[in-house]
Amino acid sequence: MEYTPEQHLAVFLKKKRQSIEPMSLGYDTARRRTPGLRREEVAQRAHISVTWYTWLEQGRGGAPSEEVLSRIAKALLLTDAEKEYLYLTTLGHLPKAEYQLSEVITPQLQSILDALSPNPAIIRNLSWDVLAWNDAATAVLTDYPLLAPEDRNIMRLFFLKNEVKAHSRDWVDTANLIVSAFRTDIARLGETEHTEQLLVELLERSDVFKTLWTSQQISHFNEGVKCLNKPEVGEISLGYSSFNISSRPELSLIVYTPQSEASLAKVKQLIDDCKK
Repeated sequence: MEYTPEQHLAVFLKKKRQSIEPMSLGYDTARRRTPGLRREEVAQRAHISVTWYTWLEQGRGGAPSEEVLSRIAKALLLTDAEKEYLYLTTLGHLPKAEYQLSEVITPQLQSILDALSPNPAIIRNLSWDVLAWNDAATAVLTDYPLLAPEDRNIMRLFFLKNEVKAHSRDWVDTANLIVSAFRTDIARLGETEHTEQLLVELLERSDVFKTLWTSQQISHFNEGVKCLNKPEVGEISLGYSSFNISSRPELSLIVYTPQSEASLAKVKQLIDDCKK
């Protein structure tokens, strides 16, 4: 049987309402003829009228707005996956992403990074702070453990540290790319005290960054090739790919893969040297 969007919403809301234990939300469980919350309790939690919520559960309330649907999702304690499903089946699109400035990752994400070695890999947030890395990234890119947390920022390292420029054969092209992608990510995140301080510092201390930032170029950081010149082993060519982490949309996983057997051998040598 095919449901209309209104009928689908009605069935879903009723099932989710009936699955909530009233006592877990502080409601009296006495004199309840059916399991779960009452309709008026959901309506109160969602700040909508009981009549309209009743109509929604009866498949005759029309399509609620995105704001109202968000309040209902919160009232019914929906998980992120359930909320996405509700939006897709009711409105035909995902809910608006709510980006936050993460500072930590889960042990599971760290284990994924470690498993990617000898491919250097890092996880960064929307302000381009590097939150985690594997041993290959430490050996090939930057010795992150030696840096203070506030210094583990790709923009600071790239524009304010001379050694990064000295080791990057394609520094100018990379500078153009990362500033335009950084602008896109800052727009997603919105203005925060952290990003405001970071921008002020970069604009004051780097003329190159200031010129690129004021050019208003916009792009995404997806994939490409990065060429490094390491004093210990010479030139290394790395392809890079950036992946969004579905459960944490504010985080990106960036993986660097050696583009030749020679580059792979040099990466492994750098990793071995770091372990000595």
